Amino acid sequence: MSTKPFAFPIKILPADIDFMGHVNNARYLGWVQDAVLAHWRKFAPEDAVASRAWVALKHEITYRKPAFLEDDVIARTVLESTRGARAFYSTVIERGEEVLAEVKSSWCCIDAESLKPARIGEEIISYFRLREESSEGGR
Repeated sequence: MSTKPFAFPIKILPADIDFMGHVNNARYLGWVQDAVLAHWRKFAPEDAVASRAWVALKHEITYRKPAFLEDDVIARTVLESTRGARAFYSTVIERGEEVLAEVKSSWCCIDAESLKPARIGEEIISYFRLREESSEGGR
């Protein structure tokens, strides 16, 4: 599935810095969560955003280089696939051309009221697809 990538700028705060002088590794997971949720809010239809929430199921992170207080960092995330109520994301955290971390994560979409898993149907996924793919599907 080819979906729209999303770039999420990250502001590094003094509280993000650990005793070694760089961003604490745990903060990267917070950045991934922020990027994935912002991606959802940007592309999903308003009714889906209002009626659904997300729960992280799994994160696999590979740290490449440290980030520091004054760095300009961006998280680039993409929805790789969905299955039922599950969504699978890939996020790359970068400083310029340097990859700081690569993260594969899975999420469960839940109904915001009942807190039960909520299937992610094609009526929602179509908002995330690249234009060329969705227009070809209609032929």
